[in-house]
Amino acid sequence: MRKISILTVTVILAGVISFSPQAFGQSGSKVLMIIREGRSADPDFMIKMEVGTMMVLLKKAGFGVDVASLSGQDVIGPTRKIEKLSKLSEIKLEDYVGVIIPCMGIPEAIASPEMVTTVKDVVAKDKLIAASNGGVTVLAKAGVLKGRKYAFYTGPSDPQFKGYFDMADLEGATYSGQGVVQDGKIITGGACPIAEANRGIQNRTFELTQTFIAAIGK
Repeated sequence: MRKISILTVTVILAGVISFSPQAFGQSGSKVLMIIREGRSADPDFMIKMEVGTMMVLLKKAGFGVDVASLSGQDVIGPTRKIEKLSKLSEIKLEDYVGVIIPCMGIPEAIASPEMVTTVKDVVAKDKLIAASNGGVTVLAKAGVLKGRKYAFYTGPSDPQFKGYFDMADLEGATYSGQGVVQDGKIITGGACPIAEANRGIQNRTFELTQTFIAAIGK
């Protein structure tokens, strides 16, 4: 039986029904959510408990949400899906106050050249960026964690760690645990819902998103 944090359940019960970005207000400030593409361990679970949680919190804070991926194709699980995605190549970062990258329970370090370039541009433009667990690998590949503190579900002493990261991409970076870590305008979270369900590590989706929202306010 999966263990799900009380805070996350509260958010989901508050009314996650549609995961199309058009279900959210498009006026005012907008956030870009970038979905990694690859084989998720449980897409339905992650669409509901991670993407859904992020979208509800962002909506309640008054932000519009656009969702993009490399292909722009719908993300489809057995019973749930994320619709109306944009292609990453068509996105203008100037339209957004920040970027958030869910884990989506994709174990591979999926970091296409386009995603890496986008992350570099976000940081170069001094915009806020947040990444959850597997999404942290994209930030590392972009080289933006060098000299910074970051979170991940496991640390460099774990043999599995090198399966996710090229250590050269983390030169000077400091692993700071499984919680939520903010270093300047980069926010990382070390545990997504699937990490909580499968490994008993506290899910940080709620905390990561709230930290992101608070940082935009500053």
